[in-house]
Amino acid sequence: MTTAADEARSILTRLGVADGVWGGDLPTRSPIDGSSAGRLHEATPDQVQAVIARSATAFQAWRRVPAPRRGELVRLLGEELRASKADLARLVTLEAGKIVSEGLGEVQEMIEICDFAVGLSRQLYGLTLASERPGHHMRETWQPLGPVAVISAFNFPVAVWAWNAALALVCGDPVIWKPSEKTPLTALATQAVFERAAARFADAPPGLSQLLIGGKEIGEALAADPRVPLVSATGSTRMGRAVATAVAGRLGRSLLELGGNNAMIVTPSADLDMAVRAIAFSAVGTCGQRCTTLRRLLVHEDVAEGLIARLVAAYDTLPIGDPRQEGVLLGPLIDEAAVDGFETALAQAAEQGGQLLVGGTRVEGAVSYVRPAIVRMPAQTAVVEHETFAPILYVMTWSDFDAAVAMQNAVPQGLSSCVFTDSVREAEAFLSAWGSDCGIANVNIGPSGAEIGGAFGGEKETGGGRESGSDAWKAYMRRQTQTVNFSRDLPLAQGVRFEV
Repeated sequence: MTTAADEARSILTRLGVADGVWGGDLPTRSPIDGSSAGRLHEATPDQVQAVIARSATAFQAWRRVPAPRRGELVRLLGEELRASKADLARLVTLEAGKIVSEGLGEVQEMIEICDFAVGLSRQLYGLTLASERPGHHMRETWQPLGPVAVISAFNFPVAVWAWNAALALVCGDPVIWKPSEKTPLTALATQAVFERAAARFADAPPGLSQLLIGGKEIGEALAADPRVPLVSATGSTRMGRAVATAVAGRLGRSLLELGGNNAMIVTPSADLDMAVRAIAFSAVGTCGQRCTTLRRLLVHEDVAEGLIARLVAAYDTLPIGDPRQEGVLLGPLIDEAAVDGFETALAQAAEQGGQLLVGGTRVEGAVSYVRPAIVRMPAQTAVVEHETFAPILYVMTWSDFDAAVAMQNAVPQGLSSCVFTDSVREAEAFLSAWGSDCGIANVNIGPSGAEIGGAFGGEKETGGGRESGSDAWKAYMRRQTQTVNFSRDLPLAQGVRFEV
């Protein structure tokens, strides 16, 4: 019988990944069946330094290429991703355990951010400013920043790279990618796809996009190196603190996408049919391993019993199994450590007064598969305030809307949030300055599944970074205020006189 790892090796060969990547010490593993495709070579400290140097050299050439021309490379990358979508999506499923539609959706997200970035390459707009001095012209422009390090997590093994890389490339910046040790195969495949696009593009300098496979010491080296002006890191709050401290110590920039502990407020006027569907996807999709996963359900006491009963019934019928199979909605957790975290959190919830309503057990005879849990909590206790990267939904009730919003905001994280209501007053209050304190706030849609057109990111322990759409591109550039004197005089600002 063909293992998931065997299928992954076949796809890697088809996508052009060289056999030379194998034979090292870094193990690979599919969460679907626990099979290993082999061991990969990890980058040595000398190789890390060589990659950074090559990226710095590439920057010298790439920043001279006009932005619309840089956009042409990203357009070609989008074409190559379209051509490789089925294979790359399948690899996401095999290595990260996502169901087929989620794997396809992740690669589609890569394609869409390429489309966005191509248009952006002609819209890196600055400002024209009025000068107080006669015969002077002021303007504000945006210039390429330099090499950008991308440290990505296992749960979106390729989309997060694309969010960063597509924007960085059109902004004039080379990219160095350090993927999660848990999902290096998808990174190797994506790099091979990029190299095909670069080969079709005459102006791409060597080292424009590079890959570093290995452990946290690579991320530490990137964070510490002054030749890397921006480090974009996705992962845990603990990791983000370490990156931010190292980068700030050299006065560099960090773009952080960290933990989420997202809530949905359900009001008495809510469309409960729609709410049930939104809750199920947001809480269970990707086996609860999204930073935007719904983890806290805050339900008005008048509708709580009926809604909870419907959710328990829905959870009881969720198809769990091999994510490659048609109809399966819930694949595996990434590894045994994630299962341990799932079980530990449920034990803590019980100690803190929680009542397990459904799920919460392992699937017998499987590797890292669990039954998603719903736990009714008496209050927002310590375990609820902690993000557990697993399919656990904590349910609490409320009677006052302002108190519900306050409960939603009373956690250290601030990524995504939502309210289900048919009241304009409640919706607008939720979106007001005194409403949700998260970077993302939705009405009648769950907290998970953001589109690429909006800036993505959150507040508080989520890190404050913004990626993807809107004006997130500004993080990858440096701002410059320019003044041109086209007169024959030299007046000073603020009327200062200095005669020599």
